[in-house]
Amino acid sequence: MSKKAIIIGGTGLVGGHLIQELLKEEAFSEVLVLLRRSTQIKHAKLKEHIINFDDPDSYAHLVDGDVLFSCLGTTRNKAGSKAAQWKIDYRYQYEVAKAAKNNKVAAYVLVSSSGAKAKSRIFYSRMKGELEEAIQKLQFSRLLIFQPSLLLGERAKVRLGEKVGELIGGFLTKYIMKKYRPIKGKEVAIAMKNAYLNSADMDDKVYELDEIFDLL
Repeated sequence: MSKKAIIIGGTGLVGGHLIQELLKEEAFSEVLVLLRRSTQIKHAKLKEHIINFDDPDSYAHLVDGDVLFSCLGTTRNKAGSKAAQWKIDYRYQYEVAKAAKNNKVAAYVLVSSSGAKAKSRIFYSRMKGELEEAIQKLQFSRLLIFQPSLLLGERAKVRLGEKVGELIGGFLTKYIMKKYRPIKGKEVAIAMKNAYLNSADMDDKVYELDEIFDLL
């Protein structure tokens, strides 16, 4: 049966690859992307809606399909403040998820982060953990959460700190802490698609760190 996928965060590292993966996948007849600026991708199965994430009532009716893939996220430096990052990483994603639940979207697939914990003293980890808990309370028929380690790949804007982290992290995880080894954004996207399409495992699941590699 052909499926309709919804994606938010389609211009980001993981989301951009996910769009391409779903467009190639015969199981999906339509890929709907909700975003603030166009991806500039042209494809018969792709539909884009430019929306205002600050006005959920204006887009809620669009969040309608079989599965919502949430890849939205930013950094504090890019957002400008903790409050601005919270708005994008938490509130925007939660409001879209709530609209999906109200529209009876059955499945939700979220890119979170390693170390996500609602009780964490670290702002980023606490934000991710609180989002996970809020999404769980919506009670989707199927919920898949991905907690990758450092993400590797080309971004529209190179972040120096991440490049340094890639070099150091790559060395450490190759020889010392294999469980925490970095993963490519494209690999996370493929894993998300494969996990959702795996009809042999329909339970809710949190994929931590190197568990994601098992889905490739």
